[in-house]
Amino acid sequence: MGGPSALPLLLLLACCGAPGGANLSQDGYWQEQDLELGTLAPPGEAISSTVWSSSDMLASQDSQPWTSDETVVAGGTVVLKCQVKDHEDSSLQWSNPAQQTLYFGEKRALRDNRIQLVRSTPHELSISISNVALADEGEYTCSIFTMPVRTAKSLVTVLGIPQKPIITGYKSSLREKETTTLNCQSSGSKPAAQLTWRKGDQELHDTPTAKIRPDPPHPREGQKLLLHCEGRGNPVPQQYLWEKEGSVPPLKMTQESALIFPFLNKSDSGTYGCTATSNMGSYKAYYTLNVNDPSPVPSSSSTYHAVIGGIVAFIVFLLLILLIFLGHYLIRHKGTYLTHEAKGSDDAPDADTAIINAEGGQSGGDDKKEYFI
Repeated sequence: MGGPSALPLLLLLACCGAPGGANLSQDGYWQEQDLELGTLAPPGEAISSTVWSSSDMLASQDSQPWTSDETVVAGGTVVLKCQVKDHEDSSLQWSNPAQQTLYFGEKRALRDNRIQLVRSTPHELSISISNVALADEGEYTCSIFTMPVRTAKSLVTVLGIPQKPIITGYKSSLREKETTTLNCQSSGSKPAAQLTWRKGDQELHDTPTAKIRPDPPHPREGQKLLLHCEGRGNPVPQQYLWEKEGSVPPLKMTQESALIFPFLNKSDSGTYGCTATSNMGSYKAYYTLNVNDPSPVPSSSSTYHAVIGGIVAFIVFLLLILLIFLGHYLIRHKGTYLTHEAKGSDDAPDADTAIINAEGGQSGGDDKKEYFI
């Protein structure tokens, strides 16, 4: 009775060592082979057989749709093809990047005359999109409504054709040693077009330049610092690499030209390099950062004394102005008194007559005038 107890082990060995099974062919389809395993029976007993199929394990793979990514030039036509091996009595469906249904089987769902049905069978759904625009770019979805729903994605990339370049900046003839800037622009290209300058048959190369500008100009410990790498050239540099001498690896590689220090420390002092790169070449600029001590904070007592001193100086200034006006007023009135006191002696022929006239004028009473301060 020892034979039947060894039956599971023999079945396991037969399954693992069998040369058959489910294989993946070169064209991407699953190949199915049924495995027939016989049991070993003890002498005198009948031999029975068991049949096991791999189709149950591969059913989910057979109902998975597949498609491919496509690239098309703007204005052209693109064909989207979706296939499935086992449709499970369900139809295929195409949807655009906005998840709007384009076709469900052979039935049109979106009113767009550019989208046409190419082929519709239980195993394939192919559609075409003509006069493709840049707005048509995106990820299209092929779905089959089995349990569960299975989908496949197709990324459509639309290339834009660059328009004729336009040169601006030229106004009139230039004199010797005068300078001007010419700009060359082209629209509609995707990806961005690479523009080159030529003088006759000779291609002109404009290598980039760069300089580093600190903000603030004199950084101190504890401040926020921005080092701007200002790249120039035609075309303008699009990539910047920041390095610090003695530091490995590089600090930053980005399309942004600024290196930011949120809170400066003395350890940030050193020499920094910025490499500005364009398709015409690269240029490296240097900047030596010296982090100064923090700015001294004025005390409250010194501020109070400064305010008091300003008030006292203002009061003294007002007193000086008042004294000047008062002195000027007194001098004017004293001069008027002396002039009237000597009235009558101006026409005398000699000093004696002037004295007599002055005395006489005082005794007359009618013409006498006195002024008092």
